[in-house]
Formats: sequence, C-alpha cells, structure tokens
Amino acid sequence: MRKDTYLELKLTNIEGKHAMDRRNFLQKSAFSAAAIGLTPLTGGSYNPVYGQTAPSNKIKVALIGCRSMGYSDLNTFLDYPEVECVALCDVDDEWLNKRAADVEKKSGKKAPLLYKDWRRVIDNKDVDAVIIGTPDHWHCLPMIWAAQAGKDVYVEKPLSNTIEECDLMVKAARKYNRIVQVGQWQRSDPHWDEAALYLREGNIGRIRTAKVWAYQDGKPTLPVKPDSNPPAGVDYDMWLGPAPKRPFNEYRFHYNFRFFWDYAGGLMSDWGVHLLDYALEGMGAGLPTHVFSNGGKFAYPADAMETPDTLMATYAYKEFSIIWDHACGINHGPYDRKEGLAFYGENGTMILTRAGWEVIPVTVDNKPRMEAVPFKKGEGKGLYNHVGNFLACIKSRKLPAGDIATGARVAKMSHLANISCRVGREVYWDDALSRFTGDSEATALAKACYRAPWELPKL
Repeated sequence: MRKDTYLELKLTNIEGKHAMDRRNFLQKSAFSAAAIGLTPLTGGSYNPVYGQTAPSNKIKVALIGCRSMGYSDLNTFLDYPEVECVALCDVDDEWLNKRAADVEKKSGKKAPLLYKDWRRVIDNKDVDAVIIGTPDHWHCLPMIWAAQAGKDVYVEKPLSNTIEECDLMVKAARKYNRIVQVGQWQRSDPHWDEAALYLREGNIGRIRTAKVWAYQDGKPTLPVKPDSNPPAGVDYDMWLGPAPKRPFNEYRFHYNFRFFWDYAGGLMSDWGVHLLDYALEGMGAGLPTHVFSNGGKFAYPADAMETPDTLMATYAYKEFSIIWDHACGINHGPYDRKEGLAFYGENGTMILTRAGWEVIPVTVDNKPRMEAVPFKKGEGKGLYNHVGNFLACIKSRKLPAGDIATGARVAKMSHLANISCRVGREVYWDDALSRFTGDSEATALAKACYRAPWELPKL
C-alpha cells in the first residue's frame, strides 16, 4: 500500500469529523454537466473512440467494494475513455491491493488512492461519481452521503436491504438532484425492452400469468463452520457497519453474505430484482396489493444459510398473477432454462431470458392461434451499455435506464416476498403509503435497524 494511503488511513474515523457541512461541501464540489466534456453518447450502444478525451475532461470515479461485482463494474467503466479511477475503497487489504494493481495495469497509470473507510471517498473532492459494490446492507449510507456531497452514483442491485432504505434513497437522489443508476443492467440490453413492448401491444393476447424463476446450481449448500478471527488486513467492524454485532464467520463474509438476513435477501433479492423487473415491465404493472410466499431450507436444512434455498411467491393483481419460483442447487427450470420469464397469453407464450426471447403459439385442434416468433437473440452488452447510459446521463442530467425509482420498485418486490415467507402468511401492501396494512410484524421487517454509532439518515 502506498505511503500516502497510510497517511489517509491514520486520519480520524470519528463520526463528527466526517459529518461535515453538507451544504458547503455540495457548493464546493458540485460540477457542471457542461464542464464534464463527455464524448457524445447515442442510445445504449455507444462505441468509444479511444484517445480523444482530454485529461481535463475525465470523469473521475471511485469504487467502494472492490472484490466481485464492484470491480466488474469498474472494469467496464474503464473501457470508456472519459473515465479515470482516482480512488478505491475496501475493508479487506488483500482485495484493495489486488484491485489497485488491476487498475494500474488496465489504465497504464499509477495506482489510485486507497481507503478502508468509505467516508474518505465521499470527502475526496476530486471524485465525481461513486460506484458502490458493497454487500446490500452497505448500499444506503454511502449512496445518500455521496448524493449529499454532490456526487452521482452507480449502485449495485438490489438497491437496499430494507424497504425503508429504498424510500430514503429515492428521496435523497431527488432532493440532491443526483443521477443514480442501479446495476440492473438488463435495463440497457435492448431485447428486454423489445420483448416488454411486444407484450404490452397485446401480441400474445390477454395474459393471465407471468412466471419468473431462478434455478441456480451455483448456489450450493454451506456446511456449518465455527466462528473464527477475521483474516489479517480485514476491518471487520467496518464490514459489519450498521448490521448487528456478530463474531466473524467465513460463511457470512464475502460472496456468501447474500444468504444471511443481516446483509441481504438470498436468491430472492439476488436474482429476483433482475427478473421481476421485467415481469412488471411486460405486464405494465406496479407493486401488488398482496403477496403470499412459502419456502424454506428444503434442500439443505442443516446448513449455515438463513435465507430460503427454495421459495415460491404469488404476487396478486386484479386481472393476473406474477409467480416467483427459486431453488438453490438445481439447474433445470421451465423450458430448460436455469432462469427466465414466461408470459402465458391466450394466444401464445413468450419465454424471455438474458439470451433473447421467443413466442410459442397456443395450439387448439392442431391450429395455432398466432404465428410463432423464432428466437430473437440479444446483444449481450447489457453491462457495457448500462455504464455508457450512466455516463451519458451525467452529462444530460436525464434519468438513467436503471433509475433509482425503478431499482426501488423491484427491490421492494423481492422484500415483499421475503417478508411474507418470514412471517408465514399473506401480507397486504399499501403502496401509496409504502407500508403493510394491519401487520406490525411485517412492518418491523420492512424497517432498517442500525447498530450504533451508525444512524439512518434523516432527510
């Protein structure tokens, strides 16, 4: 780690020192879109011409959470010549130093500043935009602080770990006029919108059911392991942050955090936000009035995972239902797809996946009710396009393809199903008031309960 990095890390972590005058900071660090100097971006498939961007016109980004999807995001950002990475932040020295070397190798420039406290990233006035690639429980605070500091944000999905955080994050983005792109990159992969439009135009007739599934054999059992000391170089207390204080356990850390309620929502929120997003788009629907889900640890009852390895949820609407179905350790879903969506219309069924979409006609007395639509292959450039869309919106100040309100809506969809499963009954949702009706137990699970000294922002 560089000497100037150690100096940064020796600076105080006292909360008051970092709770600076946000208004003054905003005035000092806000930047004009016209001054950014982005190479013009057109549509979702911008193709950059390298070497044409002056150093003074760079968009300076910082990454918080370097190990996995966060670095995939940053690596894609660096494919655009407008972008320069000026800072990296992670609680784990191993991954912080590894990603510093990766960025240096890809960019051909000296390693960026390295931090272990994300607040130092927000304080850095050179940072124009922040990428948040942390576990879900660490999405809300950095996003809101970045917005208050006048920085735009690319935040990984799901937007947050609770419904209450979703609402606050949307409020912050609007209050501080920030561009916030949620990492639901299918929003920038054109075949998804093409398929949704085809459905909304009534081409398969009236749809009574949309089924969404994720059968993931890459989510295996987690045999119980004893607690231990954190690895050397890991600031575990910072990793926990607002989550409850617990002993370190290898299976609650890094990738597997997603299977524990303190930090995430399991396969439901991991895959659900991608796929349920387009169930809503295809049906032209908002959030449902009531939800019932049932599931549990049916495959691996004795393992360490807390979230359900098997779950089925029904989202009830007046004229149709959306069905969610997931299973860990299985890879053979409907239509021989591991994950996808099927829209069952009176004239045909659309199957939609990351690979593309097709329509299978309903046949009655050997006569199809409509013409088949042969498989239409997608571009497969969703993440690249999504980053390009975010950069374009930094310049135009238009809402991005995966705007925070879109991310909040589908994150709530996943939370509704998880909460119904946890309380063991149907739950009734009042979207206008953003609360459960007559259910104090469900309401409690929708709230964010932060461990001191961390506090939920007040906006």
